[in-house]
Amino acid sequence: METELSRQLGIEHAIFGFTPFPAVAAALSRAGGLGVLGAVRYTAPEDLKRDLDWMQDHTDGMPYGLDVVMPAKKVEGVTEADVEAMIPEGHRRFVADTLARHGVPDLAEGEASGWRITGWMEEVARNQLDVAFGYPVKLLANALGPPPADVVARAHDQGILVAALAGSAKHARRHAEAGIDVVVAQGYEAGGHTGEIASMVLTPEVVDAVAPVPVLAAGGIGSGEQIAAALALGAQGVWLGSLWLTATEASLGSHALTEKLLAAGSGDTVRSRALTGKPARQLRTAWTDAWDDPAGPGTLPMPLQGLLVAEAVSRIQRYEVGPLLGTPVGQIVGRMNCERSVREVFDDLTRGFERAVDRINRIAGRSAP
Repeated sequence: METELSRQLGIEHAIFGFTPFPAVAAALSRAGGLGVLGAVRYTAPEDLKRDLDWMQDHTDGMPYGLDVVMPAKKVEGVTEADVEAMIPEGHRRFVADTLARHGVPDLAEGEASGWRITGWMEEVARNQLDVAFGYPVKLLANALGPPPADVVARAHDQGILVAALAGSAKHARRHAEAGIDVVVAQGYEAGGHTGEIASMVLTPEVVDAVAPVPVLAAGGIGSGEQIAAALALGAQGVWLGSLWLTATEASLGSHALTEKLLAAGSGDTVRSRALTGKPARQLRTAWTDAWDDPAGPGTLPMPLQGLLVAEAVSRIQRYEVGPLLGTPVGQIVGRMNCERSVREVFDDLTRGFERAVDRINRIAGRSAP
């Protein structure tokens, strides 16, 4: 699964694996792909430094990347406290009432509520980058389009390729005009923040829109055959995220959540603003239903919604409250029906890719080499 982009990055296979777990990212790089560590949960720079140190020691010298979430336009002087003050009291009551209705206990006195979802605030993301630029990161990806121009320039000065996610050809063109090196065409099926155009339509549209900028296909991809299809559509690789959530190296911290993922079908996800304020595909739960109910107050824009629900999500996860328990995940969850190591998943992807290539060769009347 070599492409021009994979050769440029020095990886064996054009598989880019996004994950919040360092152990998964390192395993992906060791397997011959590019592990991309999600930074959004690292509110303290020293925590990111700790895990990047660990990555350095466990990637066997293979390349890896980092994914941040920051707006393209720089905003000065806005603190987390400023944003917190914008949250209406009625929304806070709605959260409290929803948790009470499902019997979610309070955290113990003095117990931390877990990491807060503030990584998309510019101040936090810039602190993450100050740490990351001290490591041999090969790819910097941003989930909200191109990072600010000074960040792109700083990455290029250090020889780091910059990638940005796009949900339409129009957005992809803007990314290319901003100097982005790689566009990730993320289809409707994908987990997390995603647009409304399906991958089969979106990928070739983006490839044509930004040529010769390389494109990665994302959304609904979980087999080698689908990787072959993505490359046939003009992509130079694939961006996979949801598939690694049930890897044995993953650290979801909840057996109940893992079981929900393994039992879910492809129809058990929903695009909801309940987690962040932007449409994000996730498991459908009583929590997403409550926020999507017209009788409720409705969600707040990013980053207000993420700050509002951060402690609630921590409590739901801490006590494994089944009806409310969920996570961002794509429609590919229907294929995620057993726990496997990253290496086992990777081997299955490469075998499926070979089968697809052999099948096309037979259709075309050519023997496999």
